[in-house]
Amino acid sequence: MKLLAALGALVAALFAASLAIGPAGAAFWQGGEAASLILREIRLPRAVLGAMIGAALGLAGAAMQGYLRNPLAEPGLIGVSPAAALGAVVALQSGLAAAHVLILPAMALAGAAVAVVLMVALAGPRGGAFGLILAGIAISALAGALVSLVLNLSPNPFAAAEIVFWMMGSLADRSVVHVWIALPFLALGALLVAGTARGLDALTLGEDAAASMGVDLRRLRLRIVLGTAALVGAATAVAGAIGFVGLVVPHLLRPLVGARPSRLLPASALGGAALVLAADIGVRLIAPERDLKLGVLTALVGAPFFLHLIWRHRAAGA
Repeated sequence: MKLLAALGALVAALFAASLAIGPAGAAFWQGGEAASLILREIRLPRAVLGAMIGAALGLAGAAMQGYLRNPLAEPGLIGVSPAAALGAVVALQSGLAAAHVLILPAMALAGAAVAVVLMVALAGPRGGAFGLILAGIAISALAGALVSLVLNLSPNPFAAAEIVFWMMGSLADRSVVHVWIALPFLALGALLVAGTARGLDALTLGEDAAASMGVDLRRLRLRIVLGTAALVGAATAVAGAIGFVGLVVPHLLRPLVGARPSRLLPASALGGAALVLAADIGVRLIAPERDLKLGVLTALVGAPFFLHLIWRHRAAGA
């Protein structure tokens, strides 16, 4: 409880800082119509989305690591994020995204839904973690290849540039519309994943032991897949690709919760929200004139951490 209270206080502080920091210089304690408009229409949706998306990615990462029993697993492993990116890329390249603000996230969510159907079909009704990983790798490779094909054949350099910038991930220029688009899917994903806490605890003893304790492994896998897909798909649909949050946050917090998945789930949600809020504040402070992308900053932080994990596991196995 102390850890959750500390993480909650950190999220609240970063949320307030996100409202106070920006190029316009308006702070929430200032009066005036201009300051009120900036806070209400620009900074508040951005801060809310940052907290929601960070919590979603942290929660999905903890769930995937618990189900696969692998601390190096991350939510993008099941291929939903690349598939959602493919849907958004098609919307941008075809020009449909310019017709209405809802079309781009809707097509990204449709891409995520197609990935879920393909993954369940490829892994099979009785497929275990190994089949899930193979299906995710196949879907990720296919979606990545199709995105590259669209970029390669794009006759419009401006559309190609827009696609590249969108795929870097960002919370800039997001509105309350994006919050309402993502909210129902994030809430559904969180409910599905939260319901797996007992099963994930039992799974730490092995699949046979979990089954003997009354855990329905097929149902557990389906809830993990659908919940993670809803969380990651919705996050990608409104903010683009933001990597490493689902890998770094659960791994850092695992020793503090006694390596119990049921305790790691809420801690990772709060930790993910704190990390994304902090990173979004960072992109505004580091290079405010150059529009540094949020996904670039999280990758710059997460990639060295990932390499450190690989080195440490290699040293431990030597």
